[in-house]
Parts: sequence; C-alpha cells; structure tokens
Amino acid sequence: MEDPRQIHIEEYNYELPDERIARYPLSQRDSSKLLIYKNNEITESVFNHISEFIPENALLVFNNTKVIRARMLFQKETGAQIEIFCLEPKEPADYAQIFVQNQSCTWLCLVGNAKRWKSGKLFQKICGVCCSAERLKSQGETHLVRFEWDNPEWTFADILETYGELPIPPYLNRKTEESDQKNYQTVYSKIQGSVAAPTAGLHFTENVFTALKDKKIALEELTLHVGAGTFKPVKSVHLGEHEMHEEYFSVQKTTLEKLLEKEGSIFAVGTTSVRTLESLYYMGLILETCPDTSLDELSVSQWLPYSGVPGRPQISVSRSLHNLLDYLEKKEEDTLTARTQILIAPGYPFRIVNGMITNFHQPKSTLLLLISAFVNGQWREIYDYALSHQFRFLSYGDSSLLIR
Repeated sequence: MEDPRQIHIEEYNYELPDERIARYPLSQRDSSKLLIYKNNEITESVFNHISEFIPENALLVFNNTKVIRARMLFQKETGAQIEIFCLEPKEPADYAQIFVQNQSCTWLCLVGNAKRWKSGKLFQKICGVCCSAERLKSQGETHLVRFEWDNPEWTFADILETYGELPIPPYLNRKTEESDQKNYQTVYSKIQGSVAAPTAGLHFTENVFTALKDKKIALEELTLHVGAGTFKPVKSVHLGEHEMHEEYFSVQKTTLEKLLEKEGSIFAVGTTSVRTLESLYYMGLILETCPDTSLDELSVSQWLPYSGVPGRPQISVSRSLHNLLDYLEKKEEDTLTARTQILIAPGYPFRIVNGMITNFHQPKSTLLLLISAFVNGQWREIYDYALSHQFRFLSYGDSSLLIR
C-alpha cells in the first residue's frame, strides 16, 4: 500500500479562478449541474436527474447534521468586539445535552481578537437576557470558554439562536445574510452540532427524494458533526506532517443492518458520510480481537487504515459490521457514538463506499485527497472538465456523482 505520509501536497494544487467560486446558491437547489464519473468516463447532467444514474435498489446514506449559529459577538467595556466561535462541547461533552442546558455550559472555541481579551468576563444582553463569556484556559489556537446566562427558561440552543450567527465558509468572502439561514442547511437537517454544512446534501429537494424512492433506492441517515477543520488547508510540504481534525459521529443500529443488506451498492452523500462509513470498518476491525474495547478506544486515528491494527488481520466488511452489531447488542444500545480522525488519501483501500455524491473542493485540501483516492488518482481530469465546462465550485457550487 502507498504510504500517504510521503505525499507532496503541492501535487494536489490547481488554479481555481475567483469567479468560479459560487458565492450564492442557485435559486432552485436541484437545478445545479451534475458531473458523472463512471468507468473512467465523464458525462454531465442536472442534479434533479440524479436518480437515473444510481442503480436500482442501491442504498443512499445522508448526514443529517444541522449547522448551528456558532459565531457570537461580545463587546468589552472599551468597545472592542470579541468574536467567539463555538467548536466543540466540553461540559457537558454530549451535543444533545449541551443544547438543553439552562444556566451554563463550556465549549472549546476559537476567539477572534483574542489578544484584546486578556482577562475577565464579556457580556452581551439581548431580549432581556444577559449572557457572559469567561475564558478558562487556552490550548494553542483554541480556548475553553464558559457561558452563563441569567434566565433559566432559556436553553443554550435559545442563546445561540438569539445571539449567534450562522458561520458560512470563509472562502465566500462575504458576511452571512438572511438567505443563508435556509440555504446553508440541507432540507433533511435534524441534529444540531455542525459548524459547517455537509454541502453535497444542499442539492436535494422533495422532488429528488420522490424520484429516488420511485426507483426503490433505499435511504438511510447518520450524523457526523462537521468541524471547522474541514476548511483547514494542508500547509505542510508532506501530508505526514498534517494533523487531521477529529469529529463525532453516531450511527443507528438499524442503519448498520441496512449496510449489511446493501453491501456492494452503498452510495454516500458527501465526504462526511464517506468518512463515517469507512470509519465503521476499522471500528469493527478493532473489535475483532478486543470485543470489550471501550468506546473511547474505538476511535479511529488518522493513520490507522495505513498502519493497520497490530495483531489484527484484515477482515471482510460483513464481519466488521457484525462485530459492531454484536457490540451494541451486548451493551444494549441502539446507537453507536464515537470519534473519528480518519484521513482518506491516495493509497487508502475503500471498504464500504461504492459511490459518492460530492461538490468540488479547494486546492490542497484533505477533501481533494479523499476524492483522488476514490477515483484512483483521476481527480485532475475530473476537475479540468468541471473548470472547462463552467461548473461552479465549493460549498454553494455544483455537484458530482463518482462511482467506483
């Protein structure tokens, strides 16, 4: 297997003209262009015809995460504005629990203008509710911030909804607008937690879902909360020096059963779904010889797929999924919740995903590396076609269907 640590990231660079970045979505979600890559051939269509290119009885897996209003502005007595960007819940650490807190909670955050916030609390008052932010400690570029508010009838979800701003991607080079509140969410978003949208899903509409169901294409959901690291370019010369961000995901037991049933015909909507599905294999591999592994130890590190699990031979996908189902059965759980830092790059052996729906990604990004791995290095041909055929790029841009 190729060692991805030796990859020169400059080999995954390309020129993306500014005018090709979609600053806004199309007025009709499913009218975006669709590039189809199958059998080493490239064709194009419109997204609302995507059901025509997915095999009957296939399984389509969506990420149902919902983007939160993670960016909040506080003001010091001097008038200086401090931006606090909520990244990950810390106390409580569970996403569902932190959003229902009604007095205080603690998050890992990014802080803008941090040098001007040396100590003390910041305050903001909206709708008669006073909210404070106190920086507890710093961890490199991130900060542990405790929020408190004086109305117990308000949950932290209410605080974010009132104080917060939806964080659209920085490469759009514009402020969040009212239209983004709707446009930057998938129509099936449910579970709060992401600071970025799983943008491959932005193209889906009820009409597209109807066409998929008419073709007997099965639909399943999972949850992976997208972190700010998804926008982090690889700045090192070699990939081996890049630290992959970690994200939390959850998969229902019934979804694992459906994956078993549909093995060989599984299509992931977006790179976040790909990362989650492929992580499942390695979690099942860990359980092969250590069935009593704790959930913390089940997490997938970024180099695990390339270095293997010591003392554990490779196993089939079905065996791996059975291990996960047995694990949940033993623990009397209906949901598998875990963490993944998986890095999918050229040399990665795909285990579960057979097809992928995804947008067009930034140069020198880990997402572009994932695409290259999936299409056996043919990413440049695909992107050259998209650039020369007027496809729109990045979060609000057009889409592609890639089939192995």
